[in-house]
Amino acid sequence: MWPALFTPRAVALVGSVGEGKLGYYLLRQMLDGGFPPARLAVVNPKGQGALGVAGYPSVAEVGGPVDLAVIVTPAATVPAVLEECARAGVRAAVVITAGFSEVGNVAGEEAIREVVRRTGIRVVGPNCAGIVNTHHALFPTLETRPPAGSVSLVAQSGAVGGVFLAWAKEHGLGIAKFISYGNGADLNERDFLEYLAEDPETQVVALYIEEVTEGREFLRALAACTRHKPVVVIKAGRTEAGRRATLSHTGSMAGADSVYDAALRQCGALRVASLEEMFDFCLGFTALPPVRGRRVVIVTNSGGPGVLAADRAEEVGLTVAEPSPALRERLSAFLPPHCGLSNPIDLTVEGTEEGYRRTLMTVLEEYDAAVALNIAPAYLDSVPLARGVVQAARESGKPVAAAFLPGPIVAEAVRYLREQGVPNFATGERAVAALARLAEYDAVRRDSASPRRLLQTFGVRHEAQRSAVGRDSASLRRLLRTVRHEAQRSAVGRDSASLRRLLRTVRHEAQRSAVLLEPDLMAWLRENGIPVPPFRTAGSADEAVAAAREMGYPVVMKVVSPQILHKSEVGGVILGIGDDDAVRAGFARLAEIAAGRDFRGVIIYPFIRDAQEVLVGLFRDPQFGPVVAFGAGGIYTELLGDVVLRVAPVDRDEAAAMIRETRMAALLAGARGRPPGDLDALADLIARVSELPFLYPEIAEMDLNPVFVLPRGVLVGDARLILRFSDSPIL
Repeated sequence: MWPALFTPRAVALVGSVGEGKLGYYLLRQMLDGGFPPARLAVVNPKGQGALGVAGYPSVAEVGGPVDLAVIVTPAATVPAVLEECARAGVRAAVVITAGFSEVGNVAGEEAIREVVRRTGIRVVGPNCAGIVNTHHALFPTLETRPPAGSVSLVAQSGAVGGVFLAWAKEHGLGIAKFISYGNGADLNERDFLEYLAEDPETQVVALYIEEVTEGREFLRALAACTRHKPVVVIKAGRTEAGRRATLSHTGSMAGADSVYDAALRQCGALRVASLEEMFDFCLGFTALPPVRGRRVVIVTNSGGPGVLAADRAEEVGLTVAEPSPALRERLSAFLPPHCGLSNPIDLTVEGTEEGYRRTLMTVLEEYDAAVALNIAPAYLDSVPLARGVVQAARESGKPVAAAFLPGPIVAEAVRYLREQGVPNFATGERAVAALARLAEYDAVRRDSASPRRLLQTFGVRHEAQRSAVGRDSASLRRLLRTVRHEAQRSAVGRDSASLRRLLRTVRHEAQRSAVLLEPDLMAWLRENGIPVPPFRTAGSADEAVAAAREMGYPVVMKVVSPQILHKSEVGGVILGIGDDDAVRAGFARLAEIAAGRDFRGVIIYPFIRDAQEVLVGLFRDPQFGPVVAFGAGGIYTELLGDVVLRVAPVDRDEAAAMIRETRMAALLAGARGRPPGDLDALADLIARVSELPFLYPEIAEMDLNPVFVLPRGVLVGDARLILRFSDSPIL
């Protein structure tokens, strides 16, 4: 199928080719791009050709092997046209035609899928801007024809792709493939990632998406692609306004942006927020050697722009360290005394070709990469300075990014830099941002554990699904029976006319989910290897006193009621109870709080001191399935918002990385004289929790908050679990 799409033996353009029509423009694009006229055909009811290309009334009458059809007929005719193409032996089609799900015509799009299922023809589109293969002179696209190169762009939006291709032509960024897949009725981003991962003509993949379907399959394809080459991603719909625009554009639902962000990073993809960033990073990846570290030096002829670049470098995680005394001494040996020898190194407006060359060569002995800034006055020729930068880049073998500006004054110098393989960025700030992302990618690529983790996480099946050895499924059955009993209790008295109606009410009460009581939940967590403190339950004040004595003072007492989920918000948690009288008073207080509700007594724990509190949670994302969360716990969860997400499952190494990403990581490690927490035990807990939804698909959500992190070990202090009802036999 891929040869038929990207290296077709012959192409049939199906539709009108009258002047002013899309078909006419597409035909001219292909001819001007160099595709042989003898391997082109035009198909329309009148058999009308154009521009020297013969016309035929049907694809079957073209004769010879036609591999690819480019379709620009009205939307209502597209399924029949695809059917005709398939009968004639066409293996792939690009449907430019709009008027499908993006305007509510879902039935028309389903008709395309039905033809694909029945005939085996593969389809790009509909509602797309076409495809490009520069290495095969194939340009059936509405967008600019770019120069040949090694960047492949996959874009759900044809207009976004068009802007990128126009910039590529303007700035000389070489393109290998361009794929605008529009509504993705058949082939979509997953298919193209799988293809481009193995495409020898593609060095870098750029991906613009508004939404994905079958999210975990998408992540599997993305992770597999990033193992071979960098993938730079724009995920649109980051804000509420963006999500509304996405809905109006493609009729698709955008997933939670924070989950997308975590998932893309897990896969090793580099997410960017703008087309400018995407363009810069693709330019850097194709033109620069690997960036093996984060120490960057800025060599400039103007102080202000150099400082701006240095500020931006630190913001994006680069190190703008001062030169060592030995390096300063070497620089001062050949630079004039008026030059600045800090970082940025300022050659001033008197900088010369030799000054740039020798300075860059010298500083790159100590730094990992360099930015060469030239803010050119109109009266000076910048080409010699560009020669100095090119010579230093070649001789050092290290990454040197240029930022020669302003554009009209340095046009000849920029052209020289491009011809000699040194990338020029619009500003110094954009140059250092590109270097930072290249360094990030190199660090991920050299992490030998990354491919294993990615395959484990996003493989079709996970080990936890294949072998739940030792897991006591009876414990979940008991929980589900409890849930069913709770739903029945709440339904009794509302509709007891018949058992059938009662069961319907039970199901309605639960509506696919139910919340479990804390004692049942804590017992289930313990059975599944999640560390919890010892606990006792009590239905009376006397029982509470006996439980507290057995536990040992001081203790913690909590209310137990199916109608009180957030206990701390109603005063349903009492800490540090120190004697029998306080237990009795506490029990009475909790009973009063639960007055008029379904009061089931209390649960009692030992009072845990000197622990740091964190949150470990689970939820199901509509795009990507189970997601595990880690962050600040207790009262700080919502206050600080210090939470890190991963698509589940994660292993211990990935869980440890989650801990390190939080702002509270330093505190957990023992800041300000506090004893360090047991981070190994915490990572084990996160990894274990992330496996639970695969062992128990009934889990919809789970919050463990707080989790007490102790110098040795961790303990779950409170928990909330929501189960999904289904037609499973377990119910």
